[in-house]
Amino acid sequence: MCASDAQPGAGHDESCPAPGCFPDRRLSRRQRITASHTFREAFDTGRRYVGRFMVMWLRSGEDASLRFGVVTSKRSFRKAVDRSRARRLLREAYRLNRFRFRGAVDVVLVARAGMKDAAFQAVEKDLLALVRKAGVLGEGK
Repeated sequence: MCASDAQPGAGHDESCPAPGCFPDRRLSRRQRITASHTFREAFDTGRRYVGRFMVMWLRSGEDASLRFGVVTSKRSFRKAVDRSRARRLLREAYRLNRFRFRGAVDVVLVARAGMKDAAFQAVEKDLLALVRKAGVLGEGK
């Protein structure tokens, strides 16, 4: 019995062998980066991967556990509606693919200006390419 059987709408981890089970795709508060010092640590490590629509920073450390943070700047996106859309696209692409990631790292995604008119599929493809390049994508995914 997996978690999705116990609670309707709740997912499970990829190790569940039961047919019809789906990976846990929730993004709880504990899975998000909120503290500014954590963002600063990610930027200071220098582990960054540049894509067409985003820059991915990886932070390693004792407390790193595939937590997620997103940054959009007024410099790249002048209008608040554009910044909000970019954040939503990045969060959704990460949320739907988080189960594919492995390793004890935190992920910070910084939206680039080219993302303004990008389709979700293109953003998701860019994220997966960066994750693959960084070596954080699980085997066989």
